[in-house]
Amino acid sequence: MALALSLAERSNLIAPSATLAMAAAARRLRTEGVDVLDFALGEPDFPTPENIQQAAIRALRSGQTHYTPAAGIAELRQAIADHYSRRHGLPTRAEHVVVSNGAKHALHNALMAVTGPGDEVIIPSPYWVSYSDLVKLTGASPVVVETTEAEGFKLTPEKLRAHLMPHTRLLMINSPSNPTGVVYERRELEALADVVLEHDLGVLSDEIYEELTYDEARPTCFATLRPGLADRTITVSGVSKTYAMTGWRIGWSVAPAGVSKFIGDLQSQETSNPCSISQWAALEAITGPREAVGAMREEFARRRAYVLGRVRGLPGVTCLEPGGAFYVFMNVSAHFGRTIGGKVVTDSTSFCLEALSQAHVALVMGSAFGAEGYARLSFAAALEQLERGFDALEKFLQD
Repeated sequence: MALALSLAERSNLIAPSATLAMAAAARRLRTEGVDVLDFALGEPDFPTPENIQQAAIRALRSGQTHYTPAAGIAELRQAIADHYSRRHGLPTRAEHVVVSNGAKHALHNALMAVTGPGDEVIIPSPYWVSYSDLVKLTGASPVVVETTEAEGFKLTPEKLRAHLMPHTRLLMINSPSNPTGVVYERRELEALADVVLEHDLGVLSDEIYEELTYDEARPTCFATLRPGLADRTITVSGVSKTYAMTGWRIGWSVAPAGVSKFIGDLQSQETSNPCSISQWAALEAITGPREAVGAMREEFARRRAYVLGRVRGLPGVTCLEPGGAFYVFMNVSAHFGRTIGGKVVTDSTSFCLEALSQAHVALVMGSAFGAEGYARLSFAAALEQLERGFDALEKFLQD
């Protein structure tokens, strides 16, 4: 009798993405005829701007449907390099850039390039759900450093120093942040940069929400903060959030040339290249008109203001005002121990499951982000849907 295949040991290192799992649960309810109000996914609800769509059609019709260089087409890599040189003042050449199948793939490639067994990677919590598992897949160990709501969910230099060990290889930083929406001030990042430069430490800076900030908040490219820091930093971003292009799967990394060379070689073995059509669409996104980007940001700002007002009206719920991205990270711990609709809520997972089951509102549990006691709500949804969602949450919490 043939033996069944057994999974490799690394299969125990990862769990399914909590955001995708909650979205799948919402879809299952919809197939049963339930009207689910889904605020789980971090995905702009706008269509991809028309000029970008047309660029993809032109690429398709002109035969741009074959393999491209593994690191991306030369035109797009140069456009990304020009973006960092002009917008951020970070001298960047095309050889520093690798275009990947979304920012998540770029993060994976970066971690594979510079970490491995025995290394430790510092991750401030709350953190995006994939960070910890992506680190584990390299054989390295994630070291989660808790930040609190009272601290503004920001890593301090003191906490960073306290967690530096002989095997610490990398710091992962995310500003604007998913799930909290927190945006570090430049001076706060400079203080972290000084600690990095005092030690043999690299930085993986996830800046995917860099174009989505509100009020006085401003994004900062970490690699620009101090002389020599660019030699220690891998910057990751992409077109998904800014241009409503999540399904096009185009992200990138900007890194020292030697690191980028390895990332390109790794990608050549993993995926060959990112989608050719999507690359030409991304080129138009970066170099073309930006009116649609401004309009989307203005609409997100309106939704943010509405959502903050509604959160204040939810009994026992608080949140920090997000300076960027399109999330509110709600503190729902006041409801733990309560019986709601005949069910006892004990933690963020049971809170979100009951909100989905009873109120038909899909949120993501804070435990998935390394922050028990919270629930993430995405306001990348129409105002009418947000209104219905908060009406349902109010009714749920007043039960």
